[in-house]
Amino acid sequence: MSTTALTRGPVQAAERSPAPDLARGFMLLLIAIANTPFYLWGREMNPGASHPLDGSTIDKVADFLIITLVDLRTYPMFAFLFGYGMMQLYNRQVASGTSEASARRLLQKRNWLLLAFGAVHAALLWMGDVLGAYGLAGLLMVWLFFKAKDATLIVWTWVFGALLAIVTVLAVIGAYFTAQIPADDAEAQAIAADFAPTTDSMATTSYLDSIVERLEYWVTGTVVQGVFMLVVPMMLLLAFWAGRRRILENPGEHLPLLRRVAVVGITIGWLGPLPSALDHVGAIGVPDHAAWVFWIVQIFTGFFGGLGYVALFGLIGHWVAQRRTGAPSRNLLATDGPFAGAVQAVGKRSLTSYLLQSVLCAPILTAWGFGLGEHLTSWSMLLYAVLVWALTVAFAVWQERTGRRGPAEVLLRRLVYGRPVQAPVQA
Repeated sequence: MSTTALTRGPVQAAERSPAPDLARGFMLLLIAIANTPFYLWGREMNPGASHPLDGSTIDKVADFLIITLVDLRTYPMFAFLFGYGMMQLYNRQVASGTSEASARRLLQKRNWLLLAFGAVHAALLWMGDVLGAYGLAGLLMVWLFFKAKDATLIVWTWVFGALLAIVTVLAVIGAYFTAQIPADDAEAQAIAADFAPTTDSMATTSYLDSIVERLEYWVTGTVVQGVFMLVVPMMLLLAFWAGRRRILENPGEHLPLLRRVAVVGITIGWLGPLPSALDHVGAIGVPDHAAWVFWIVQIFTGFFGGLGYVALFGLIGHWVAQRRTGAPSRNLLATDGPFAGAVQAVGKRSLTSYLLQSVLCAPILTAWGFGLGEHLTSWSMLLYAVLVWALTVAFAVWQERTGRRGPAEVLLRRLVYGRPVQAPVQA
């Protein structure tokens, strides 16, 4: 794509609304928490949840909270924010005179680059990278649906949702009959082993060998998570619809909708994982070879939980925007306060902060690094995740105060727009 086809560059800080950045910044904490159990290598994992089977009471409490509030709830929310950001970028380009075709090519170029970023991220550090899944889903959804009418977006969301609901119901029925197989049966043991989470790339002592293992996991995960699990495509379709209405930029005009979605979505999102959490802590007993059903239920209810979280942060963003008086200051931290300002600073640099989490985790926790993950437990790993997020907050605040963009954002923008980003950061 020629750079002359564009009539403007990337978004400037003064154009940003608080809700999306607040959501991205806080959810990066939940992403850090969701990823950390995979670093607890060298122990047996629950086939129905990505958490160690052993542990103290405080470890089980930590696992219970993560399963209920976090697992498979964060990537749907980020998928929505990713799709919403695409619509924002497209609207700004078209409003500035860029042709619709050139603006869509810009989106697709960015999606290809995210796919490439994800591959490098997986190869170097983290098998569970989600950038590739978003980039792949973005390529497909922009190609198939970006020009579609609003009604088409909603209808296909319902179609995908119905398919996922049918799969979930069939999975529950199938798990019931699977549970009838004796636990000591060879077939039952094979089923449990097939669905048990893997930490092989974390336990590998050779860094070169771990690259191969991570990429094998990433390729499969990118296709499955980005397409076949259906949640990311559904979120992108809803995000296109919401972006056309500027719901997160102007949440005050959509408060009833945001309240309903927050209440319904979070309720389903928190109730859905309860059987898995109760089974993990031993309150109920589901055979290991039938526990795979919890993954399917988590995926389905995670869609609602992620959407509910989006709506909740839309409401919080409205409250933060209402607190602003007069013209916004150049200092975001002074405009919205130290906490809201700091979280937004992370959200504005979400790509950098996401990649920085892997830099702070993989070399320290894996066997090819310092191997600390073998010695941590669920609750201490949770504390480590909070510390990692706090360090990314400190880095983002320093960048905000000094007027710098995130390094990953700078690189992506230069690759997308074909020229250096020289505009200063403004609050």
